Amino acid sequence: MTKINLLPWREERRQELKRQFFMVLFAMILLGAGAVYLVHMQVESQIENQNRRNDFITQETKKLDAQIKEIAELKKQRASLIERMKIIQDLQGNRPVVVQVFDELVRTVPDGVFYRKLKATGDSISVTGFAESNNRVSNLMRNLDASPMLTAPNLSKVKTAEKDKSANEFDLTVQREKPDAEKEGG
Repeated sequence: MTKINLLPWREERRQELKRQFFMVLFAMILLGAGAVYLVHMQVESQIENQNRRNDFITQETKKLDAQIKEIAELKKQRASLIERMKIIQDLQGNRPVVVQVFDELVRTVPDGVFYRKLKATGDSISVTGFAESNNRVSNLMRNLDASPMLTAPNLSKVKTAEKDKSANEFDLTVQREKPDAEKEGG
């Protein structure tokens, strides 16, 4: 029988398998590195996309904040204008009332009574004046009480005048009755 030496063939075969193993290993390392690189690029792309979206949201939030401030300022201006309009309407509505109050004050003055000073604060009217006697002050109080526009006369003081001892100086307050339209409107 012939002797065949298979050792070199086996050694070559081992070397070939070893070389193939390292080539497959190198290919797998390259494939793994490529996959890691692709995943890394994908994640970086998603992060960049999310950052762009966040920047967009931040910019839009700033725009909305500016618009909210502008709306708040417009609301303040609107409230101010409404308040001014209400004041003007009140003044326009009270114009004839002042004339009517003065007219009523003149009608209620009895003979021998003279007004020295009138002061209106809201619905209250303060009157300072002179009367020839206490009876005339009483008549003035009755006339004010009977008036449809003036109510609740309140006499705060009556004293003898310093310059003219025959006259009496008096201070009183009277309330202005609100017209029906004013009562309904508040």
